[in-house]
Amino acid sequence: MLRIVKVENGMVQGLPAADPRITSFKGIPFVAPPVGENRWRAPQPAKNWDGILKAYEFAPISMQAPTVIDINNIYTREWAVDPDIVMDEDCLYLNVWTPANSSDEKLPVYVWFFGGGLQVGHTAEMEFDGERIARRGIVVVTVNYRLNVFGFLCHPEITAEAPEAPANFGHLDQQAGVRWVKRNIAAFGGDPENITIGGQSAGGGSVLSQLTSPQNEGLFQKAIIQSGIFTPLYKGSPAPGMRLNLAEAEKEGEKFFDFLGVSSLEEARQLDAGYIRDKALEYNRFWGTVEDDVFCVGNAFDLFVQNQRWKVPVLLGHTSDEFFSVPCVKTMDEFKKMAKEMFGDDADEYLSLCNAESGNFEEVMKKASVRGIEYSIRVAVQANSDTGEEIPLYYYVFDAEIPGWDNPGTFHSVDLWFFFETLAKCWRPFVGKHYDLARQMCNYWANFIRSGNPNGKDSTGEDLPQWEPCTAEAPYAMVFGDKSEFVKEQPSELMQFLVKQYFKRIHK
Repeated sequence: MLRIVKVENGMVQGLPAADPRITSFKGIPFVAPPVGENRWRAPQPAKNWDGILKAYEFAPISMQAPTVIDINNIYTREWAVDPDIVMDEDCLYLNVWTPANSSDEKLPVYVWFFGGGLQVGHTAEMEFDGERIARRGIVVVTVNYRLNVFGFLCHPEITAEAPEAPANFGHLDQQAGVRWVKRNIAAFGGDPENITIGGQSAGGGSVLSQLTSPQNEGLFQKAIIQSGIFTPLYKGSPAPGMRLNLAEAEKEGEKFFDFLGVSSLEEARQLDAGYIRDKALEYNRFWGTVEDDVFCVGNAFDLFVQNQRWKVPVLLGHTSDEFFSVPCVKTMDEFKKMAKEMFGDDADEYLSLCNAESGNFEEVMKKASVRGIEYSIRVAVQANSDTGEEIPLYYYVFDAEIPGWDNPGTFHSVDLWFFFETLAKCWRPFVGKHYDLARQMCNYWANFIRSGNPNGKDSTGEDLPQWEPCTAEAPYAMVFGDKSEFVKEQPSELMQFLVKQYFKRIHK
């Protein structure tokens, strides 16, 4: 087992995981601490250390809203269970799980970005234990990154100081983590030429941002986007992670500096991190990805659809109960007006598909409600097929029955327990079918990470149900329900109509 390895800054020692055939290394610095003059600055090189770094524990989590235990909050019940977890601005560390016995094994590598709306989250969440994936012969890396105002604030002084990196420090942290992996993962038995990046929710959106950044040529070979690909459907419907351009973000940064009571970047960098966090929470603003024309050269979804992205295989999907898009109207007359504004001469077809002639406003709204991520994926699949390049996109829907007194349905993020195969850490009374499904999902993910194709053998030795790429001609999905099943069903007529309308609008 590889318990001690040499990376570019020194020696690192890990510990046996629960399965001693796996070694875990926790809290490895991959860049310099983002404090002092490095606050609101692109990641800087880490310094060398003497002796052996004992990578035994997770490093402090990024600055964010403190965990408040609230039994009525499903995410507190599920994951945010430790109100005393250590938090620090010095947070840029990563973790590695490796099954390798030597450094020359060239195992496939999976680099994971956690979710949390770019505002909260961390790598120490218990569902992100990389051991089970590592048991499939994968080197797993989870990367911490700066969040909220620490990761995404902009200001004219920041831009003037570093026009080559004026924004998106959280995404640059992620990028720096992958670059560190590229340079160092061979020491852990990984293959630097076989890297998959993946994430869920804002982590999935981050993967989309990395996929469409011109800075990332050759950095990874595959990508996994879970519940992280969005585009607005109905006017007024919120789309997670709405982006500002750099000029807008700079103005917001100036307002925030005024709110902090400082007049310069130098003064702001001298403030206590806890004070900045608390004032940011009081300011109550979403801090997210900025179109800075350097790392982010446009809306990532639009770039993906325009095929201005790194052409790698992508596995992507969503749960069955998350992020529905509903018309933002209150009366039938408003609904019909919206239909005319959105669809013009095709409004009557849309109204018919929504059964508007019934006159039952509540039922019509149910008909008009569609899964926003499915819509986004269907658009992306059509655009990908139109290229004729046959780059595979593997689409899934997570539709398992989730037990528990709260009857939660397949809520946003519940699938994390399954493909990480960490069900045993959850309080929910999962039974055999859930463990079977988790085993299969973990195998599909590991196969994709290994080769760009999720198909292969189950741990039982049997072939997994065949999962075919999703195309415009075969728009099918792997459905993870009571079992894994590739379902050859067309999307609804309404969904087909909406996708056609998307391309009709952009081609006007």
